[in-house]
Amino acid sequence: MRHVRNNGRPAEDDRGPIIEAPAVLFEITELGWDDPILESYGDAGKIPLYASKFSECAVVPPFKYSYGGRLRQFLGINQLRWVVDTLRAKPYTKSGWISLTAPGEPPDAVPCLTSLAFRLRDGRLAMTAAFRSQNVFTSYLNYVPLRSIQREVADDLRVGCGAMRVFVDVPHLYAVDAATVEEILRLSERDGLGEGESTPGAAGRLGRDRGRLRPNGARRAS
Repeated sequence: MRHVRNNGRPAEDDRGPIIEAPAVLFEITELGWDDPILESYGDAGKIPLYASKFSECAVVPPFKYSYGGRLRQFLGINQLRWVVDTLRAKPYTKSGWISLTAPGEPPDAVPCLTSLAFRLRDGRLAMTAAFRSQNVFTSYLNYVPLRSIQREVADDLRVGCGAMRVFVDVPHLYAVDAATVEEILRLSERDGLGEGESTPGAAGRLGRDRGRLRPNGARRAS
């Protein structure tokens, strides 16, 4: 959010005016629903909806596509199983890459998450997620389920979970959310959560099966 606020310029979107910033690449080493930043500033009411986007194979309204379906039933292929088999056969490979897009799709149904790449390095599973576009105000609602997908593959390979690298080609913010984002940044800066700093997360505390993609309900953001 700070990146878009500091470097963004006005642009247009189907849903209204946006603030659009240059592409960004970063890594997340620890993340879970009980991350203290998410507990302070996250929207708990949206967590089940976005979690289902990654766990359900059917499309869940109001979304126009299902990440769960594209990961597990895309063109009849379970892509997560394929990448596990690929890495198990060749632990050194750089070919553990899966696409979530198909040629000729309706433009309004092209997913924001376009690909995932998995690599085994130093006995741990690293993952890169590439987004063609990302609303930075709600991006965490995608990042936590993505971390669970990474752990699912790591568990199948019986290795530890390494960093999750995220590339966003067009990070943006809807103008209607600008005031809320500014308040969140003001409060985080007041609390000492400056740029480049982090707080301990809780990656991997959810269950091994599909339930891992849903909040455990023990602690929720207000």
